[in-house]
Amino acid sequence: MPINLIVLVASLLIIWLVFNWITKVMKASVTTAFIIIVIVMALQITLGISPQQLWNQILSFPKIIRELLNR
Repeated sequence: MPINLIVLVASLLIIWLVFNWITKVMKASVTTAFIIIVIVMALQITLGISPQQLWNQILSFPKIIRELLNR
């Protein structure tokens, strides 16, 4: 077998593996983003919580946890 054919087959295999990995990562990312959008919309519609209020609460979590641990 010529070395060029071996290199070609190996490179095609690597490309296929990388493509499959990227596809799985993108699917997981899109699914996660969709779930986050649904949760934020549900909070906004049902409880009137704005995305800015939610973001401020998320940013204050480290402070809240520190205060709980220091008691």
